[in-house]
Order: sequence, then C-alpha cells, then structure tokens
Amino acid sequence: MSWTTAIVAGTSVLAARQASAAGKYNQAVANRNAEVKEQEAQLIENQKELDLARFDKQFRQLQGQTKTRILFSGAELSGSGLRILRQNAEQAEIEKDIIEYNANINKARKFEEANFARMQGVVARNQARSAEFGYYAQAGTSLLTGFGE
Repeated sequence: MSWTTAIVAGTSVLAARQASAAGKYNQAVANRNAEVKEQEAQLIENQKELDLARFDKQFRQLQGQTKTRILFSGAELSGSGLRILRQNAEQAEIEKDIIEYNANINKARKFEEANFARMQGVVARNQARSAEFGYYAQAGTSLLTGFGE
C-alpha cells in the first residue's frame, strides 16, 4: 500500500467525520430555530391575553359612557337605550372572537414553522449521513485499491 493510498483514505475518513459534525450542527441549529418559533407562538398567546384584557377595559369604559349619555339625555335605560347597550355587547363579542381567531391562526403558523424547521434539521442530518457514508466508502475503495497494487 502506498502513502498516497493512506493519505486518500485518511482524508476521506476526516471528511466523513467533518460531514457528520456539520450535519449534527445543522440539525441543532434547525432545532433551535424550531424552539424560537414555539416561543414566538407563546408570545402571540400572551399578546392575545393582553389585547383581550385591554379590549375588555375599553369596552367597560364605552358601556359606562354610553349609559351616562343615555341617562344624561333624560332617557331611561329601556327600549332603544338597552338595544344600544346590547348591540355594543354583541359587537364586543365579535371583536373578541376576531382577536382570538387571529392569534390562533398566527400561533398555528408559528407551530408549522417550528415543525418545518425540525424537518429541515432531519433532512440536513440525513444528507450529512449520506455524505459521511460516501466518504467512508471512498476510503474503503481507496484502501482496497491500494491493497490490490
């Protein structure tokens, strides 16, 4: 076996180890990206809760102002005054549903992005394994060829 054969085989083994390390690193990066996306989903949930609390506070203020205006006008809280308050309450529920719906859609997107990042990590790792096996095969071929000389 010549030195050239040993060098080629050794270089191939080193390349295989490097490919494996690169694949593990790329998978770790993808997994970290997935964790970030999941954290973003949690932030969306937290923001939704804050938005709903803020909306409820503003709605209570609006209803209070509406009652005051109705009573200040000399009307009683009956008939059209109650219809206004009820309509405000119905619209408030619709707005709250929209806030929740939008937050849930955005959270679902973030979880999907997290899943996609994990899949990219698995693909990167598998590609690295394929390259690693290719380099080991190259080393084996080189050694077999070198022994045949």
